[in-house]
Amino acid sequence: MNTKLLRSKMVLYQDNNTTLGEFLGIAYQTVSAKINNTNGAEFTQGEIMQIKHKYQLTPDEVVEIFFNEKVSKKDTKNAD
Repeated sequence: MNTKLLRSKMVLYQDNNTTLGEFLGIAYQTVSAKINNTNGAEFTQGEIMQIKHKYQLTPDEVVEIFFNEKVSKKDTKNAD
């Protein structure tokens, strides 16, 4: 997950964990856990769709924010 990009969209729309949580119908602590991937917490497909519409995200932005797997150079070398 690209936390920085999601946070930048939240700021752009004057949102924080509390206001996004209210919009999604979840507690602000749950939003924080999902943004920070605490104990494997992740946004559901429905929540991602709600966020997509709220922040007017393009399909590419959705992929970049929610499905961004950071792979280190070391990992790519050992993939063979």
